[in-house]
Amino acid sequence: MARKHAGVLPTDLRIIGRDVGSLVLMEAGLMAVTSLVALGFREYHAAVAVFLASGVTAAIGGAATRAFADAPNPKMKHGMVIAAGGWLMVAAFGALPFFATAWLTPPAAMDAFVPAATDTSAWEPIRVGSATTLSSLAYFRDPLHAFFESMSGWTGSGLTMAIHEPSLPRALQWWRSFIQWVGGVGVIVLTVSILSRPGSGSYALYQSEAREEKIHPSVVSTVRTVWKLVVGYTVLSFALLAAAIHFSDSAYAQSLAPWEVAWQALNHAMTGLTTGGFSVTDNSIATYNSPLVETALLPIMILGAVAFPVHYVVLHDREVGELVSDLQTRWLFALLAGGIAVLSVQNVVSVPATSGAFATQSFLPFSVPSLDAAQLDAIRDSTFQWVSALSCTGFQSAPIGRWLAGGKVLVAGAMVVGGAAGSTVGGIKIIRAYTIVRGIIWQFSRVFLPKNAVVTARIGDRLLDREAMEREFSEAAIVSLLWLIVLAVTSVVLVNLTGPAFGYADALFEVASAQGNVGLSTGITGPTMSPVAEAMFTLNMWVGRLEIIPVLVFVRAALSGLNP
Repeated sequence: MARKHAGVLPTDLRIIGRDVGSLVLMEAGLMAVTSLVALGFREYHAAVAVFLASGVTAAIGGAATRAFADAPNPKMKHGMVIAAGGWLMVAAFGALPFFATAWLTPPAAMDAFVPAATDTSAWEPIRVGSATTLSSLAYFRDPLHAFFESMSGWTGSGLTMAIHEPSLPRALQWWRSFIQWVGGVGVIVLTVSILSRPGSGSYALYQSEAREEKIHPSVVSTVRTVWKLVVGYTVLSFALLAAAIHFSDSAYAQSLAPWEVAWQALNHAMTGLTTGGFSVTDNSIATYNSPLVETALLPIMILGAVAFPVHYVVLHDREVGELVSDLQTRWLFALLAGGIAVLSVQNVVSVPATSGAFATQSFLPFSVPSLDAAQLDAIRDSTFQWVSALSCTGFQSAPIGRWLAGGKVLVAGAMVVGGAAGSTVGGIKIIRAYTIVRGIIWQFSRVFLPKNAVVTARIGDRLLDREAMEREFSEAAIVSLLWLIVLAVTSVVLVNLTGPAFGYADALFEVASAQGNVGLSTGITGPTMSPVAEAMFTLNMWVGRLEIIPVLVFVRAALSGLNP
């Protein structure tokens, strides 16, 4: 079969078809695991739906992989097309469990997913044929909603069409967390580790997924080490969150059964560590209304924003000083501290001008001089939301839509920058932002030097000559400029689609959240939003995850091929 296709299709298409097929085939395996989860919870409609989705996905992915098995290893141009096309196809097939479960589950069975004793007085019924249901599962009968949810999950964005997450079947709650856990580390990273393909082909794929830093000389060894770190940290995060929820004194946390505590801790550990942000509670982390749970999540989110090579050096080589000596990690902590301070001041000052944005009852058992309850809550919310934004996690503990524009713009700035390259975060990355600022200063300082002066610049522990610095600066500037152009254009489009209920600060915030793969929301995103805006957000999430260049190469290849 492979030889037959070798004479029909160009080599470039065979390479791309085989490797995209491998990604899709890997996804089918994840769906099969999820169908077992559905069976475990006796969600038989979901089990059948996810199993069918797995079968369709496996058939198509397997056919492509077998048909083009003899294709040569990919080069960088192939790697970028495979990354862009692979993420698009994984999101498309990843929508099938949502779509199929919604259509195969009768409305009466959907209602059974709504937790007992839940106050649903404010929930809007969703029409399903001649019946109605309160379960958010019904929204996924719309293929655009299903595709949006899948793209948001795989890219680690966290924006959702499920207004009430607890009303989803457990299988889909798991699927949402599972795809964020895998997608946060990288679809291609997982596939490379499974295929164990040696040589330049693996490196081309690894680089194309917006990754550069390696822990070991071998890419396969690198990605396997990354997964060991992720699994280990996930177990620790689960234990920490389970303890925090169990010992929390909030009314909601105390109402949970032990198995429900474990379920929520597992899902939030998976989506928090990989900076995804999907939640299984009705109002993200605000549902707990617990300073203890929020405090437990802070180190988990920060862990996900630190580059994996730094984790490896600290744990394997026991060099804790790497947290200070590494440029990105040092600036990550500086931005966390400085951003929390600035956002706290902004929100404390804005308390008199806001309504319902901050709690009027203090969460502390003692009083703090010069600060009332609302101002203390503003500091608490600012701390959590800044860490959530800069780490690109997207867990939400506050009604950000009620904040003043200044607070929204500050958080949007954090979502644009993001954490460290080589971690699970989105945004333009700290190293790129640092290189641009350092390059501007370097260019300005050259004006005052003689023409024959030897000009160098230092970025971290690297001393760059003029040519190297210009190359680094131009690469960082080009990617960041393209990123910001997409952000500006789509935010202008969005503000015209949302109507008078939302201002430009809201639109900028929402687009920065989608494109930065964060998940925080001012209230724009939801199943009632404009289909044009929803489709645009899927583009933002796709572009943001791949950092634009692979997407541009993909479009160019689709229009003109891969030849020069």
